[in-house]
Amino acid sequence: MIRKMGYRWNLRKVMADRGLFQTSDLVPLLAERGVHLSREQVFRLVTQPPQRLSMDTLAALCDILAATPNDLVDIEVVNVQVAKAAGQARPVPTGRRTVVRRPGLP
Repeated sequence: MIRKMGYRWNLRKVMADRGLFQTSDLVPLLAERGVHLSREQVFRLVTQPPQRLSMDTLAALCDILAATPNDLVDIEVVNVQVAKAAGQARPVPTGRRTVVRRPGLP
């Protein structure tokens, strides 16, 4: 069985719950904790789910917001594929198979 995992990034909601509504308000608070990000980077961090996040940044956000990583990230299963049982017929491919022929070769 193959499980594809996803997550929901809740930083904007957690900020609003704590009375922080401007993304630029985070810039000096992060800097006080040794995390130096530009206003644009902080804006993207708040408005888009990050693909990579340093542990220093996560720890600083948790400290600033008096939150835990579980408050900021909800893990979810986005796709489940069931393993094929032995002896089960394979699906018939649709479409045409492509054959590549190189000049000068049989």
